[in-house]
Amino acid sequence: MLKTNSKLITPGDTFVALRGINHDGHDYIKEAIERGATKIIAEHGLYEVDTFIVKNTHDYLVDELDRLYHEELKDLTLIGVTGTNGKTTVCSLFRQAVQQQGYSCAMIGTIGFYTNEFVRTLSNTTPDVLEIYEMLLESKKSGCTYVIMEVSSHALSYQRIGKLLFDVVVFTNLTEDHLDFHQNMNDYALAKQQLFYHLKPQGKAIVNIDDAYKNYFLLSDNNNITYGMHKDKVDYWIHDIQIKSDKTEFVVNKQMYTMTLLGYYNVYNMTVAIILTELLLHTSLDTTSLLPPEGRLEIIQNQERMIIIDYAHTPDAVEKVLQTVRSFAIGKIITIIGCGGNRERKKRPLMGRIANSLSDQCIFTSDNPRNENPMQILDDMTKDISLERVQIIENRKEAIKKGLQICKKNDILLILGKGHENYQQIGNVKYEFNDKKIVEELI
Repeated sequence: MLKTNSKLITPGDTFVALRGINHDGHDYIKEAIERGATKIIAEHGLYEVDTFIVKNTHDYLVDELDRLYHEELKDLTLIGVTGTNGKTTVCSLFRQAVQQQGYSCAMIGTIGFYTNEFVRTLSNTTPDVLEIYEMLLESKKSGCTYVIMEVSSHALSYQRIGKLLFDVVVFTNLTEDHLDFHQNMNDYALAKQQLFYHLKPQGKAIVNIDDAYKNYFLLSDNNNITYGMHKDKVDYWIHDIQIKSDKTEFVVNKQMYTMTLLGYYNVYNMTVAIILTELLLHTSLDTTSLLPPEGRLEIIQNQERMIIIDYAHTPDAVEKVLQTVRSFAIGKIITIIGCGGNRERKKRPLMGRIANSLSDQCIFTSDNPRNENPMQILDDMTKDISLERVQIIENRKEAIKKGLQICKKNDILLILGKGHENYQQIGNVKYEFNDKKIVEELI
């Protein structure tokens, strides 16, 4: 078998020495041989086992995976979803829609790898190309007809989807994120755009026409399907949206829908699920029973108050979540929020200002500080804002505890940033931590 991780080598495997962001696989060839690799694919060197020198090991791996598995995987219906926000929700909703119809759908993304049930967590939203092929093979073996996957800009920049071609690709939206990696929004959009060149000849491209960056994704050679709120320019027209504390009602073209998911942005997400269901399953979607993925506007009712956990970790996502909650809030909104370390610094004051302006009270705390000083991150968040309604509590568990203490009847406690995550990374160590479990423990 092909392997790119020397620690996973078993006797008889072929080790491909990839050059990664932080590691060079050539440094691990000796370990791979010691563990039983009988063939080495490398860009230089001569080793005591069969050695094949290539110009670029990543390109070799992409070509070899396509050669070995194209025929075996060609019958899978593959859907790729890209955008800043909404990817996980769209994937989860469509997976549920497929299950409603009695079929099986695999899902690859931020909250993990699922076939008929949860399989495992993933280290990246979109894993490396070898792991993707392994999951596609596992999906087919599990009887899945469909595979829907989140495709990140990092994955597209590093060509992690290889030569895969998709039956449907989806663009949700583009807002400021990952500008520590991409030089600017143009580069970010161009990275996302690459997915739309991986479409099968008869495939469909679903594009949010309300987004400012839509033209990057409305490629002239693709079969485009648009959705949005502009009646005269769109295939799926969204209108008459009513958001309540326990449900959202909306109309797409002439059909009324009701869902338990809240917020305008989830209307967009659900509309994609509606389109995918009509396009691929040739039926209408029953939206009433679909649930949000873990950690996305996840509601806990407690003593006539509401606690909401959400993964929002970009300025746009924070703003949209708070606007949604504000639309049905009766009492105060108390927001707990932090920002990740070793990530884009300039979005920290933006997130701080948005949270402060749309909340009645804020608690700024740690997210995943990684290798940064947590207090430096908090200083960035509080730049140029009044601290009159803001408390600084570095310890996240203590921040949640304080939030619960000040959250009274009819109030809403909003805990943002980590959502489904079951860890907090401090330094290079990931400690067990889950916002929902902490809340349940404290109440």
